[in-house]
Amino acid sequence: MHNETKLIAGGMVMLSIATGALVVVPYMTVRDVKPIEGLKPYTSMEQRGRQHYIANGCVYCHSQQPRARNFAPDFERGWGRASVAGDYAYDSPHLLGSMRTGPDLFNIGARQPSDQWHLGHLYQPRAYVPGSIMPSYPFLFEHKPKAEAGDVEVNLPPGFAPPGQKVVARQEALELVAYLKSLNHTYPVLPAPPEAPSPTAPAAKAAP
Repeated sequence: MHNETKLIAGGMVMLSIATGALVVVPYMTVRDVKPIEGLKPYTSMEQRGRQHYIANGCVYCHSQQPRARNFAPDFERGWGRASVAGDYAYDSPHLLGSMRTGPDLFNIGARQPSDQWHLGHLYQPRAYVPGSIMPSYPFLFEHKPKAEAGDVEVNLPPGFAPPGQKVVARQEALELVAYLKSLNHTYPVLPAPPEAPSPTAPAAKAAP
């Protein structure tokens, strides 16, 4: 009985230490993270698009956390600098992702700033990336014989539009694209160093 008490007490101590190290300390570290200068909060349209991103399972195939150069070739892949805590100050829930079936999207808004590219890619990824295994999302679009006033028509590459029909983006597609375009973390993490004086500039005269 005495040994069982020691075993239970030791287990509780180990659980407390693990909880503190893995839960409490990280929470205390990031709870007061301030947004980096240059990071903007999501607009209402971007926030709705973020919900579509979650609902359609994009987070299961795409990460949003490029790694440092000494850990992985993410920068060479064109995914941008390594992310820091302040990049996610407005994110709730965080969508870091743990799979890279598709490319990292931390900077997709900078790599692909075109609305038409994003809309067409959502409608039929293989029209833009041959051999892509990304699923298409045709339910985010409508087929119409003629685009109406206010419609956003998708200009697909030849051979991918349905014959005699126009592909028109639904509001959900426009909101999702707005969110994807907001993923632009090209602002500097650290402030720029002060400029050095020009070597050709005349030196200031000393006061008499």
